[in-house]
Amino acid sequence: MIITPPSDIIFEIGSFKIYYYGVIMALSVIMGLLICKFVCKKFYESKDFDIIYGLSIGTILCGFLGARIYYVFAAYKYFSNNLWEIFAFRHGGMSIHGAIIGGLIFVIFYLKYNKLPVLKYLDILSFGLVSGQITGRWGNFFNSEAFGLPAFSFVKLYVPIEKRPIGFEMFEYFHPTFLYESLLNLLVLSILFFVAKKTKDIKYGYVFFTYILLYSIVRLFTEYLRTDSVLNFYNIPLAQVVSVIGICIGIIGISILQGFKISKKN
Repeated sequence: MIITPPSDIIFEIGSFKIYYYGVIMALSVIMGLLICKFVCKKFYESKDFDIIYGLSIGTILCGFLGARIYYVFAAYKYFSNNLWEIFAFRHGGMSIHGAIIGGLIFVIFYLKYNKLPVLKYLDILSFGLVSGQITGRWGNFFNSEAFGLPAFSFVKLYVPIEKRPIGFEMFEYFHPTFLYESLLNLLVLSILFFVAKKTKDIKYGYVFFTYILLYSIVRLFTEYLRTDSVLNFYNIPLAQVVSVIGICIGIIGISILQGFKISKKN
């Protein structure tokens, strides 16, 4: 059994507060960069990390903005009545789908502008992104958010009554979906290493499209268990709609690369 932490604040000095969420987000960025550096040394060229490091600040900022804009859009009913909450980043409310989209827009523009191979660096960044997600999901734990439906198994999260969703106040234990996603992303990272090892001499792009495919499957599963979907289309959560699109993109991308590989051999 996992118990929700009593506070989302690590410490405070006067009115200045340090939140677990912010620290976890910072750690996820550091973890992502360290994994990218390791991957460059193992599968690519050491100088490739210099390029990754050079575009990291812009990628992080655009990912951060994309994550918030996506979430605000999805929860527009709430934020339209609480405009100042749009800027309350420390309270949580970041979407990984928005972060991926925002970061990708910047990365593709940056690489195209500097005439660098897009798929190669998207492959490298995929390792850093999923590594950051493994760590970053624990920010949800400290914020007492992103948990799932009531759970009756031995793996369960105790949530205080004041943190329970409306309509679920009588339940004490919920699925720790942040934990599921963190562990499943660890599996995704392992698969990416396997793909990189098998395809490093074939074609760039396999790792990136494999990441898009696998993470979309992971999110499709975890979203099914969650109770906090902020926007639905015909009772289907927006995150599941985006995940299905991601699965299609991943399959199409891998198929195109595989077709190119076959035609090249012939």
